[in-house]
Amino acid sequence: MATITGAAAGTNPAFRATAETYTALNDLIGTNKELVMPELVETYGDQGITGFLRMTGAVLTGGSADQVEWFEVGRRHKTIAFTNVTESNDVLSFTIGATEINKYDVFMDANTGVRYIAQSASASTTLTAVALSDDAIAAPSTTTGELILLGNMYPQGSDQPGKFVETDVARKKNPFAIVKGRHQVAGSQATNIGWVNVGGGEYRWFMYAEAEARKRFEDQREMIMLFGEQNDGAGNAAAALSPDIAGSDGYITQIQAGGINVTNANANPLDSFAEFDDIIIELDKQGAPSEYAMYLNRKQDLAIDDMLASGIATGVTAGLPGQFGAFNNDADMAVKLGFKSFTRGGYTFHKHDWKLLNDPTLLGASNFLQGAMVPLANVADARTGVKAPALSMYYKEANGYSREMEHWVTGGGVLGHTNNGDAGTDVATFHYRSEVALVARAANQHVLIRG
Repeated sequence: MATITGAAAGTNPAFRATAETYTALNDLIGTNKELVMPELVETYGDQGITGFLRMTGAVLTGGSADQVEWFEVGRRHKTIAFTNVTESNDVLSFTIGATEINKYDVFMDANTGVRYIAQSASASTTLTAVALSDDAIAAPSTTTGELILLGNMYPQGSDQPGKFVETDVARKKNPFAIVKGRHQVAGSQATNIGWVNVGGGEYRWFMYAEAEARKRFEDQREMIMLFGEQNDGAGNAAAALSPDIAGSDGYITQIQAGGINVTNANANPLDSFAEFDDIIIELDKQGAPSEYAMYLNRKQDLAIDDMLASGIATGVTAGLPGQFGAFNNDADMAVKLGFKSFTRGGYTFHKHDWKLLNDPTLLGASNFLQGAMVPLANVADARTGVKAPALSMYYKEANGYSREMEHWVTGGGVLGHTNNGDAGTDVATFHYRSEVALVARAANQHVLIRG
């Protein structure tokens, strides 16, 4: 190719051909097209964790207050703990908490089975009693224990009880949590075409990025519904939490406080019928329903598979009829949803792996939690009698306005959005907002398998 070079002073410019000025045509325009695959590779598979609440039967319900309140009935019968006991002339004096007790109430020592009858109504924190058999008795060998209230025995002509026991109804509450997120795209980037097919034949990358931002927001909202905590207002920390943030108790928080917590080393997950039987015995104590969904990390899931293979089951199920109640007694439906089911001690367990506990960027990086067992049953409210699922996720709403999952876009004309009050902003901003609260009714019937 000819080039123009500088000429000597006083002379006319001249053309001179030099070897170094030649360029190959392929180097100039790149005649070979790059082979770029249009498929987007999901390196870590489907990373979405949202679904636990829906799969376990949690329903969405609207609400129009700053917190959700519900009522739960306590136990009809109670045990009375004593912290000290003395004996004098065959009369026992128990040190108890503030408890309404009438003269002639009959108790049984939970440890020894000895029956006692109260000599007077409880005065402060002292209970005096003698043996119901009228035998000589000695103080129990242990100074702490429990008394089971059996009932009472009154003599002829005696008055009615002087005290009555109020029905134990607990009022519980959980504030709503406000969860927010956003994503932005510059106007120029909104028009660029890329190499990768982000879905439906669309090659604009921002569409995939925005969809990912929304999924990330949904995942984070679910994690808040699992692990959130209330601001108890104690202000014990040196750097106190803003009082404007009420916080909200998530599922794990509520079950840690009021449910069945099974502590187990991650290196040795539940893998024997004896361990399972201990849980079943505890479920019996809590009046639990007969059907449970189990969400487990992979190690715990495999340990149960091995346990079943060596015991009552050799395949997907134990082969017992009616064990797919939550799936209309359809084994195929359970399998399609990823559940494996088995029966033990009159309880049916549908187990499923929990992606949240396997992801190394989430709970897979922790031994804190190995799984949860959620009752598949409705629970009756103690005040209204209305039945509701064991898990409910409430969201704020009023007059057609819902804050369950808000999504809107602002922008200075980008993608046609001109509603951000600043027409000079060359970006489109995608906003996400949700105000929700999770209610775990009858938390005492739920189980956490802890590390």
